[in-house]
Amino acid sequence: MTQLLMPKATAVWLIDNTALSFDQIADFCSLHPLEVQSIADGETGIGIQGYDPVQNGQLTRAVIEACESDPSGRLKLAESDLPTPNRRTKGPRYVPVARRGDKPDGIAWLVKHHPELKDAQIVKLIGTTKETITKIRERTHWNISNISAKHPAMLGLCKQTDLDAAIEKAGGTPHVEEQVQDISELP
Repeated sequence: MTQLLMPKATAVWLIDNTALSFDQIADFCSLHPLEVQSIADGETGIGIQGYDPVQNGQLTRAVIEACESDPSGRLKLAESDLPTPNRRTKGPRYVPVARRGDKPDGIAWLVKHHPELKDAQIVKLIGTTKETITKIRERTHWNISNISAKHPAMLGLCKQTDLDAAIEKAGGTPHVEEQVQDISELP
């Protein structure tokens, strides 16, 4: 459901241009009735320019007139015929500096235990680069002697559910026995 744009400015306009009760305005603008009353008294909201909800399509004049004649009536946001915008993905997850050194270990585990995973899936799971994955596969990484395969979910690099979903999508089956064994090896 869409929300009201600029609720206090809308409340200022409704107070100045309609005969609606404070409760009706407060309900529509998601404000407290005392806050609407203080705006009307000039105690708060000084300098806020009114925002016309009729002009910008959030209310219709007919709804306002109906609520003015019926004090128990409630204003409702007008339905918009505009398409809803697509939500953006959050992008790569933030990995703390202390855990960034664990990424090669997680990659090594995925490459060893789940070769069916594509590089793009590993990049998405762990937040690394294809170049790093290739270097670990070819054992040409600068720190390859210190890399040991560790479960990425146990390292906190990804969620177990995300890992299982990626493995199923790649056509493999999650190795529950190996995961249990990795958990028991932790200190």
